Amino acid sequence: MSVKPDMPGWKDIPRGGLILEAGNAFQYRTGDWRSRRPVWQKDRCKQCLLCWIFCPDGAVKVEEGRVVGFDYDHCKGCGICATECPPAASAIEMVPESEFAK
Repeated sequence: MSVKPDMPGWKDIPRGGLILEAGNAFQYRTGDWRSRRPVWQKDRCKQCLLCWIFCPDGAVKVEEGRVVGFDYDHCKGCGICATECPPAASAIEMVPESEFAK
């Protein structure tokens, strides 16, 4: 296998997993590989904010201290929000992403 002279070699490429610029995670839309989507039922929500506290991706949108929805560009569909939602409310349901396919 020959190396083209205009292509960088392995020593010229940054190591994988490096964060070269602080605060850049928001630039990457990571919700594209989600298989299940959280669907929020506003009328059932008790505004306990447990979904927001436990979301590892910061994908629960909160305005003025109240849940207002999800940031689906960054939600990975892990379901932690639905698990942490109190059973008495059951305000978040995980639905197959295929039901929202365009």
